[in-house]
Amino acid sequence: MAKNLAHKLIEQHLVSGKMTPGEAVQLKIDQTLCQDATGTMVMLEFEALGLPAVKTEVSAQYVDHNLIQADFKNADDHLFLRSASRKWGLWYSRPGNGISHAVHMSCFGKPGKTLLGSDSHTCAGGSMGMLAMGAGGLQVALAMAGTPFSLTMPEVIGVKVTGKLPPWVSAKDVILEMLRRYDVKGGVNKIFEYYGPGLDNLTAMDRHVIANMGQEMGATASVFPADENLRAFLKQQGREEDFTEMAADDGASYDGEEHIELSELEPLIACPSSPGNVVTVREVAGKPIYQSYIGSSANPGLRDFVIPAKMLEGRTVPEEVSLDINPSSRQLLEEISRNGDLNLMLQAGARLHQTGCNGCIGMGQAPASGRISLRTVPRNFPGRSGTKEDQVYLCSPETATASALFGKITDPRDMDMDYPSFTEPEQLQDMRPLLLAPRDPEKEVPVEIQLEKGPNIQPLPDFGPLSEILSGPILLKTGDNVSTDEILPAGTEILPLRSNIPAISHYTFSRIDESFYDRAMAHNGDCFVIGGENYGQGSSREHAAIAPRYLGVRAVIAVSMARIHRRNLINFGIVPLLFKQPEDLAKLNQQDMLSFSDLPNQLASDKTVSVQTADGNTLELTHNMSEEEVATVIAGGLINEVRKHHLSD
Repeated sequence: MAKNLAHKLIEQHLVSGKMTPGEAVQLKIDQTLCQDATGTMVMLEFEALGLPAVKTEVSAQYVDHNLIQADFKNADDHLFLRSASRKWGLWYSRPGNGISHAVHMSCFGKPGKTLLGSDSHTCAGGSMGMLAMGAGGLQVALAMAGTPFSLTMPEVIGVKVTGKLPPWVSAKDVILEMLRRYDVKGGVNKIFEYYGPGLDNLTAMDRHVIANMGQEMGATASVFPADENLRAFLKQQGREEDFTEMAADDGASYDGEEHIELSELEPLIACPSSPGNVVTVREVAGKPIYQSYIGSSANPGLRDFVIPAKMLEGRTVPEEVSLDINPSSRQLLEEISRNGDLNLMLQAGARLHQTGCNGCIGMGQAPASGRISLRTVPRNFPGRSGTKEDQVYLCSPETATASALFGKITDPRDMDMDYPSFTEPEQLQDMRPLLLAPRDPEKEVPVEIQLEKGPNIQPLPDFGPLSEILSGPILLKTGDNVSTDEILPAGTEILPLRSNIPAISHYTFSRIDESFYDRAMAHNGDCFVIGGENYGQGSSREHAAIAPRYLGVRAVIAVSMARIHRRNLINFGIVPLLFKQPEDLAKLNQQDMLSFSDLPNQLASDKTVSVQTADGNTLELTHNMSEEEVATVIAGGLINEVRKHHLSD
């Protein structure tokens, strides 16, 4: 029977379960990656579990988020992560090497492998014929130790790609078109597999752009074949020997079908404040801008900087516009320095920032209040930029550059020049010598490596098992599409606290209700949060589960939930419940009292859960947890469950 590529990858790594959509499956993980904003927690979890060493083929720790060293916190975290990498056998990428996804693709990505990362945009690795997925840090820590990764078997949507992109349209417009069709929740529990003759016209880095932002649709993964374009990329990186051809069989079937004709696309833009709020650039053209920002994990390729450089050549950006250049890797920065493209951008008035994630995660480069910022980043959730009530638009490098030159949102097709040509160089500088390799036990004398912990690095809180009787107030009622940025924000003030749960918990839900922390501390007991559709969309940050749990949240009840956050709730003992009837959300209000009786038994015996409301009525809820997930949440979280059943020997 003809198989699609996603099914081949899953079948080759299947440990248990049936490959039927909706069924629980477990997969062997070959590679993992962490970045520093999530990696500190991963390493603390690895330590808490008492695990001796990583067992994957490749595990890598990158420093790319917390780069601003305004005080000791970020610097201390970097030392901690380096020592943890040496102790347990990970590759370590120092500050300045670049964004984890771009660097991992250059150094380690390999067709046919599974990749699990504690960053939601790990799915970018699907551009290389890999099954690449984001997850909470605790699941990544367990994968590092050789434990299979549990997930719900997704549907596979085949996306047939035909044609060739017209001038001034690029890969960012392809994924924005997908977001226009699917919005931010249409891809939940789906893998998007791209195939067809149009892929011949998309480079490996073009595919990275598309796969990266598949996460913004809520997708489990995006998958591209490993073909001659990927072979050329690996040859460019000095790793052609890592190439293995991977593709769907002829006549393979899918659970759903899409078609993208590249030649019919035009420049698109996602308006504030959602990646799914997509319109054509023509529809919003003419609005004055404050900032254009080029570079991120969503547009990390060389062409994403060379094309803007050629557009800027001999021109000057107006003084009222900030054109921010964020190189995605040291390799890329070296190349645009050598070939002169960096000079073209600087001579036009661009500002050069350090190599890393930077403003994409709110670490600097916040726009002026009340002003428009055009960005080639993957997300524009409210306040994510660091400016409250920001106006961030997501677009291609071409649109960002044309708009910077005109001082207003501009369709790049209005440029008075031919579309610049670009050809990938045959070879780029190998980045691996700048990474710290794991110790080789056969060549190095065994030593006991001590973890370097600064005063901001605090141990994980201990969370107890789920009580039989659970009662308390609804401490917060939210709406639809609440993001992890709104549950636990990022930014220069908050990101450095990732290794200190008591401190970071002060900011829990602060973008929705600044009084939440004070009210939770005053209540000092069990409480609940309720919400609408797609609760917890966005980042893989497990702090958005840990901090609420630390403040007493024992259950979240929503109309629907995003995949990664739902699992993070389970991992830390918060029960993810769903309204059986979506209209029941309107019957509950903030501060209403709820009471569950015999909740562990209810969860284990049935998919329906009853809760008593303050007026004495009974409301029926449901859940979609597997037996393994139910056991985890009853135990009070995955650490408790693993210690009890898997590490007892």
